[in-house]
Amino acid sequence: MAKIPLSKVRRAGTTVYLSGELGFDTDGKMPEGIEAQTTNCLENIKKTLAGECLDLSNVISCTCYLTDPSDFAAFNGVYANYFSDPLPVRTTIGCALMIEAKVEITVIAEA
Repeated sequence: MAKIPLSKVRRAGTTVYLSGELGFDTDGKMPEGIEAQTTNCLENIKKTLAGECLDLSNVISCTCYLTDPSDFAAFNGVYANYFSDPLPVRTTIGCALMIEAKVEITVIAEA
Protein backbone atom coordinates (compact mmCIF):
# COMPACT_ATOMS: atom_id res chain seq x y z
CA MET A 1 0.00 0.00 0.00
CA ALA A 2 1.31 3.45 -0.89
CA LYS A 3 2.04 5.92 1.87
CA ILE A 4 -0.86 8.30 2.44
CA PRO A 5 0.33 11.92 2.14
CA LEU A 6 -0.74 13.38 5.49
CA SER A 7 0.47 14.08 9.00
CA LYS A 8 -1.20 12.30 11.90
CA VAL A 9 -0.74 15.34 14.13
CA ARG A 10 0.41 18.94 13.59
CA ARG A 11 1.01 21.84 15.96
CA ALA A 12 0.45 25.48 15.09
CA GLY A 13 1.44 27.50 18.14
CA THR A 14 -0.58 26.05 21.00
CA THR A 15 -3.21 24.48 18.73
CA VAL A 16 -2.90 20.78 17.91
CA TYR A 17 -4.68 19.26 14.91
CA LEU A 18 -5.23 15.52 14.59
CA SER A 19 -6.04 13.83 11.30
CA GLY A 20 -9.16 11.71 11.15
CA GLU A 21 -8.93 8.61 13.32
CA LEU A 22 -10.60 5.33 12.49
CA GLY A 23 -11.61 2.49 14.79
CA PHE A 24 -8.76 0.06 14.15
CA ASP A 25 -7.71 -1.99 17.17
CA THR A 26 -4.11 -2.47 18.31
CA ASP A 27 -3.75 -5.38 15.86
CA GLY A 28 -4.81 -3.20 12.92
CA LYS A 29 -8.20 -4.90 12.62
CA MET A 30 -11.52 -3.10 12.28
CA PRO A 31 -14.21 -4.41 14.65
CA GLU A 32 -17.75 -4.68 13.28
CA GLY A 33 -19.96 -2.62 15.61
CA ILE A 34 -20.28 1.15 15.96
CA GLU A 35 -19.65 1.01 19.72
CA ALA A 36 -16.36 -0.89 19.32
CA GLN A 37 -15.22 1.32 16.46
CA THR A 38 -16.09 4.51 18.37
CA THR A 39 -14.27 3.24 21.45
CA ASN A 40 -11.19 2.41 19.38
CA CYS A 41 -11.30 5.82 17.62
CA LEU A 42 -11.35 7.65 20.92
CA GLU A 43 -8.69 5.42 22.49
CA ASN A 44 -6.47 6.03 19.43
CA ILE A 45 -7.07 9.78 19.78
CA LYS A 46 -6.12 9.59 23.46
CA LYS A 47 -2.83 7.89 22.54
CA THR A 48 -2.01 10.49 19.90
CA LEU A 49 -2.82 13.33 22.30
CA ALA A 50 -0.67 11.72 25.00
CA GLY A 51 2.24 11.83 22.55
CA GLU A 52 1.74 15.62 22.54
CA CYS A 53 1.50 15.72 26.39
CA LEU A 54 -2.26 16.36 26.12
CA ASP A 55 -5.46 14.50 26.96
CA LEU A 56 -9.13 14.66 26.02
CA SER A 57 -9.69 17.64 28.33
CA ASN A 58 -7.58 19.66 25.85
CA VAL A 59 -9.95 18.90 22.96
CA ILE A 60 -11.89 21.99 21.87
CA SER A 61 -13.52 20.67 18.68
CA CYS A 62 -14.50 17.31 17.19
CA THR A 63 -15.74 16.50 13.73
CA CYS A 64 -17.36 13.07 13.59
CA TYR A 65 -18.29 11.20 10.43
CA LEU A 66 -20.84 8.36 10.54
CA THR A 67 -21.64 6.12 7.59
CA ASP A 68 -25.07 5.24 8.99
CA PRO A 69 -27.19 7.93 10.66
CA SER A 70 -29.10 5.22 12.53
CA ASP A 71 -25.85 4.59 14.50
CA PHE A 72 -26.01 8.09 16.02
CA ALA A 73 -27.52 7.12 19.38
CA ALA A 74 -25.06 4.26 19.94
CA PHE A 75 -22.15 6.44 18.82
CA ASN A 76 -23.26 9.27 21.10
CA GLY A 77 -23.55 6.89 24.06
CA VAL A 78 -19.89 5.88 23.74
CA TYR A 79 -18.70 9.41 22.91
CA ALA A 80 -20.40 10.82 26.03
CA ASN A 81 -18.28 8.55 28.24
CA TYR A 82 -15.05 10.15 27.01
CA PHE A 83 -15.70 13.88 27.46
CA SER A 84 -16.71 16.04 30.41
CA ASP A 85 -17.48 19.73 30.92
CA PRO A 86 -16.55 21.92 29.28
CA LEU A 87 -17.51 19.72 26.34
CA PRO A 88 -15.79 20.28 22.99
CA VAL A 89 -17.86 21.75 20.19
CA ARG A 90 -18.88 19.03 17.76
CA THR A 91 -20.17 18.51 14.27
CA THR A 92 -21.51 15.09 13.26
CA ILE A 93 -21.85 14.36 9.57
CA GLY A 94 -23.42 11.42 7.73
CA CYS A 95 -21.17 10.35 4.87
CA ALA A 96 -19.44 7.55 3.00
CA LEU A 97 -15.90 6.75 4.18
CA MET A 98 -13.05 5.57 1.98
CA ILE A 99 -12.76 2.22 3.75
CA GLU A 100 -15.13 -0.17 5.50
CA ALA A 101 -15.44 1.90 8.67
CA LYS A 102 -18.55 3.12 10.45
CA VAL A 103 -16.97 6.17 12.10
CA GLU A 104 -14.08 8.58 11.75
CA ILE A 105 -13.26 11.34 14.24
CA THR A 106 -10.90 14.29 13.90
CA VAL A 107 -10.09 16.71 16.73
CA ILE A 108 -8.54 20.07 17.41
CA ALA A 109 -6.95 20.52 20.82
CA GLU A 110 -5.43 23.46 22.68
CA ALA A 111 -2.22 22.97 24.63
